[in-house]
Amino acid sequence: MLEARLAEYGAVPISHGALLPLLAEYRRPNDKIAEWMRQGVLIPIKRGLYLVGTPWRQEPVCLPLVANHLYGPSCVSLDYALAWHGLIPERVHEVTSTCMRRGRVVTNALGRFSYSTVPAALFPVGMTLERQEKVSFLMAGPEKALCEKVLLTRRLEATSRAAMKAFLFEDLRLDDDALGSFDLAIVEHFVKSGHKSRQMQALWRVLESLQ
Repeated sequence: MLEARLAEYGAVPISHGALLPLLAEYRRPNDKIAEWMRQGVLIPIKRGLYLVGTPWRQEPVCLPLVANHLYGPSCVSLDYALAWHGLIPERVHEVTSTCMRRGRVVTNALGRFSYSTVPAALFPVGMTLERQEKVSFLMAGPEKALCEKVLLTRRLEATSRAAMKAFLFEDLRLDDDALGSFDLAIVEHFVKSGHKSRQMQALWRVLESLQ
């Protein structure tokens, strides 16, 4: 049964090209793909990219993995990563990522996925490989997620240690105990990059005082 073969993909998104070998016996494979979408066997997440629907998919949907596949190269970061690492108390519904290409927003049946541009030299800094169930995905470590939050927050005037502390602990409501274990070498990459240098220096001073 073809649906059983689809189930082997689990929570990993499937491209249109990967489906075609399964449908080699069909004269019009796109008609079968359209039928599967109508039946819920496949869930379209963008043009030419799908997830296997339930009950054929036994694993839960992994939103960070979907984000990696929707637009790349990209890395889940900013608010979603801060929440993932337990640094902020709020539950984040939008999956936020950073990338080197032009930013964009993708909305589909699974939710809203946003992508913000960071300088190419900073993109790999502090990136980690996280795991959920049987799948792995690119996620910013806590240091990268926070540095990119400072970098990409518009009109952020927190250039003194006091002002940065207010941003971190009053605006973002970060867990200061967790910040005490940050790897300052990663933060230093952002400080030395020259991007928002005064804010990054203020961030480094706050983090250094918590060590």
